[in-house]
Amino acid sequence: MATAQQGILELLSPYPPGWGGVLLTGAVSTVAISACAFAIGLLLGTAGALGKLSGNRALRLLLDLYTTLIRAVPELILIVGLYYAGTDGLNRLLAALDLPPIDVNGFVAAIAVLGFVQGAYMTEVLRGAILAVPVGQIEAAKAFGMGPMLRFRRVLLPALLPNALPGLANLWMSVTKDSALVAVVGYQELALATRLAGASTKHYFVFFLASALLYLVITLVSNVAFKLIEGRVRRGQPRLA
Repeated sequence: MATAQQGILELLSPYPPGWGGVLLTGAVSTVAISACAFAIGLLLGTAGALGKLSGNRALRLLLDLYTTLIRAVPELILIVGLYYAGTDGLNRLLAALDLPPIDVNGFVAAIAVLGFVQGAYMTEVLRGAILAVPVGQIEAAKAFGMGPMLRFRRVLLPALLPNALPGLANLWMSVTKDSALVAVVGYQELALATRLAGASTKHYFVFFLASALLYLVITLVSNVAFKLIEGRVRRGQPRLA
């Protein structure tokens, strides 16, 4: 038993020949990809939600097409399609301009594709949260002479956040899992690092269990962070019994 435990500890050691350092590096990459993609998705979602509610029919139809297509197609197909087709299209455009081709970095591609996907989901989450804001608050802000940006920052944003936060938290949890799909573009995050470690040592159960625990840690820390944020944005609001 002691020998078996020692063997497992050696496998999970952060120093070579252990694979613990590789798993930790993969976990950091997972969090980095997820955070950057979440931020891009938040920007796209905010713009998309405001665009859908702007009253511009052409813009609303375009955004409806964006959110419908992205939510209908599996993320894996989107990642592969946007990465390879996007890279090929970009290089064709560069060739037409007599410029040299470029090799798109896997990390950048992963962030861009996942952010684009997240933006479609966040558009609907934020649109619903905006619609839940009482119209009277917006009208009062207009009556006080607030411009669109000031109205958004001082009235709309604080009012929509409590409604949007549960959905945004779910999307964060989702993107941390979807980050495992970027292995298809050759970038090593936690899931790919786990498969490499298992394939090299044939101790698949040990490494997949360690990977699951790392994902659990990410989830637990994220839950604490979102609870703190929710407590902040809901301050002053009555609590349900």
